[in-house]
Amino acid sequence: MKDDEQQSLLKDLRVIVFILAIIGSVIFIHPWYSSDEGFTSNLNYGLDLEGGSWLQLKLQGAVAELDADNGLLVKEIVNINLGEEVEIRSVDEGTDETTITFTSDSILTNNQMDQLAVGQTTISRTNNVTEVILHSSKVTLIKTYLADSLKAEVLPTLVSDTVEYEIRTAISQEDLQELMAAVGGSIVTDINGDALYKEGVTTETRDMTKEILSDKLNSLGLKDIPVKTVGDDYILIDFAGIDLATAKNIAEKPGKFEIRILTQGNESKHVLYGDEIAAVSIVGFHEDEGQWYVPFTLTDTGALALQEVATETGATTDPMSHNLVMYLDDNEVYSAPLSYSAASRLEEVPIYAWQASTGPDEDSKTRAEELQIHLRAGALPVNVELMGSGHVDAALGQQFKGQAIVAGLLALLAVAFVVFRKYNKPAILIPMVGTSISELIMILGFAAAIGWQLDLASIAGIIAAIGTGIDHLVIITDEVLYEGKLPPRKVYLSRITKAFGIIFAAAATTIIAMSPLVIMGFGALKGFAITTIVGVMIGILIARPVYGKVIHEVLQANSTDVE
Repeated sequence: MKDDEQQSLLKDLRVIVFILAIIGSVIFIHPWYSSDEGFTSNLNYGLDLEGGSWLQLKLQGAVAELDADNGLLVKEIVNINLGEEVEIRSVDEGTDETTITFTSDSILTNNQMDQLAVGQTTISRTNNVTEVILHSSKVTLIKTYLADSLKAEVLPTLVSDTVEYEIRTAISQEDLQELMAAVGGSIVTDINGDALYKEGVTTETRDMTKEILSDKLNSLGLKDIPVKTVGDDYILIDFAGIDLATAKNIAEKPGKFEIRILTQGNESKHVLYGDEIAAVSIVGFHEDEGQWYVPFTLTDTGALALQEVATETGATTDPMSHNLVMYLDDNEVYSAPLSYSAASRLEEVPIYAWQASTGPDEDSKTRAEELQIHLRAGALPVNVELMGSGHVDAALGQQFKGQAIVAGLLALLAVAFVVFRKYNKPAILIPMVGTSISELIMILGFAAAIGWQLDLASIAGIIAAIGTGIDHLVIITDEVLYEGKLPPRKVYLSRITKAFGIIFAAAATTIIAMSPLVIMGFGALKGFAITTIVGVMIGILIARPVYGKVIHEVLQANSTDVE
C-alpha cells in the first residue's frame, strides 16, 4: 500500500475515542489494594455477590367508592373541627354542587369556616342563632370527613364517571363501612352486591413512595440501595453488605414526617408535612452558642402555615409553653420551643429559614445528622408495614463473586482456544481477546460511573454481551480475510462494509429482543437486559470499529502480497 494511504492508528479518531473510553473506565472503576480490605474498587455489588439483607414492605391504605348523606357529613365535620352543635335546615343537592343550610347557637366566623376548607360560606346571625349557607360538593365533604376522622390524607379520583377515594392509611372494609354509616352512607357495591373496596394504594402512590424511599435510603451514603416495586402494594429493598438489624433500623426511619405545635398539655395542632420543606442544608455547629443544628427552609405555604398556627396557639407570646414537635410515623423525633427572637418575628412576618438545634455533644451531632435525613427526604404519602425480611451471608456472597469471576475467565479462555484453533494465528487471537477484555473494562466503567449495582444477572448479561462481541469479531475477521490474507483495498472495503452491515443488524436484533425486559421486567431480568444492551452498544459503537482498523493493520503487517 502507498505511504500516503497509510494512517497511523494513534491518529485515527475511532482509536482515540477507544483509548479515552478505556482510561475513563479505569478512572471510574478506580481499583486499589489495601492491606485491610484487599483488592477493591468503586464497583457496587448486589446482594447475591456481596451478601447483606432484604426487606419487603407493605403500603398501608385503601381504595373505595363511597356514598353518604350531605347534611350528616356537614354536621359531623363541623362537630369534629369546631365542636359546634349544628342543626341542618335544608339540603339542596345539585349535580356538581350542593347547598346546605344549617344553624348553631354558637357564634361562627368566616375564618372558622374557611379553615374547614369545604367550600364557600355565607354567615348571618339573628336572635342569637348563627345561620350558615355552605356551597360545597359531596366529594369534598366525604374527603374532608374521612381526612378529619382518620387523621390521614384522602385523595378522590374520577374513574369512568365514578369517584374512587384513596385513603392513605390502614383501614379495614368493616371499619370503613362503620365510619360511613355514621353519616348515613356506605361503601358502594357493584351489580353483584360486592363492595367496591380494595386494600392497598394506587399505582401513583406506590411509585411516589418508591421514589421517596429510594432518595431517602440512598441519602445515607452507605451504598446504592435499589428499591423495587412488587405489584401495587409491596416494595422490596436490597441492602447489599448491610446486616439485617441495620437494614431494619434504616428502613424504619423513612415515613410520614409532620411538624406540630403543642397547645395545652399533650395536645398539639398540625402545622405542616414534609413536602412543605423546600431545602435542607448540612449539619453545622454554632461556636458562640455551642450547639449542633440543622438548617432548613420552608416553602411559602409552609412558612405561612407555621406563622398562622404559632399565632393561634400562643407560641409567639409564650414560646416556652408551646414546643415545635417533629414526628416520623407518629413517633417524636424532635421537640424544642421557638426561640424568643423567632417568636417575636413571627408576630410580624412569616419565617422561611429555620435552624433546629440538638445540643452540644457528640450524641447531639448524631441526632442532628439523623434529623437532617428526616427533613431532607420529605414525607411518605403512606405508612409502611414490614412483611418479610431475610439475610444473605457475606461469605456466601464472596463465594458467588469468586464463582462469577472464575466463570468469566473460563469463558474467555474457552473462546480464545476456539479462536486460535479456527485461525491458528496469534496475530489475530491477541487483538480479538484484547478487544473483548477492553469491552469488559468499558462495561464495568459504565456501571461504576452510574452507580449500577452488579449482581449475578448483570454478570450473566456481561458474559452474554462479550459472547455476542466475539461473534461479531469473528464475522469481521472472516469477511476481511481473503484466502488467509488481506485482500486488495477495493475488495477489503466491500467485505468490511458487508461485515459491519451484518453485525449492526445482529446488534439491533439483540437490543430489540431485550427491550421488553427493560420495560416490563422485574429484578434480575431487568438487570440482565440492561447490562446486555449496554454491552452491545459499547461494542458496536466503540470496540468493533477499532477492531476492524486494528485487524487491517495486523494483516497488512503480516502480508507480502498487498501493494
